[in-house]
Amino acid sequence: MSLHTTQYQVIADRSRCCGYGLCAAVCPEIYKLDDDGIVYLTIDRVPPELEEGAREGAAACPAEAIWLEAITD
Repeated sequence: MSLHTTQYQVIADRSRCCGYGLCAAVCPEIYKLDDDGIVYLTIDRVPPELEEGAREGAAACPAEAIWLEAITD
């Protein structure tokens, strides 16, 4: 019996980012804002312990510029 956990990749469409910063406020371990206030990612593969924060940060984005996708490798 093997334990299989799904890993996720976080994706940010910087062209859609409006700079609200809610993602970074919710999950600063993954989401940061550059000097122009546009989101960038500190990592792209989400560790299991940050998955909830990554999801909440993505959901907080009013521009829907951030989402998580399952990694299939």
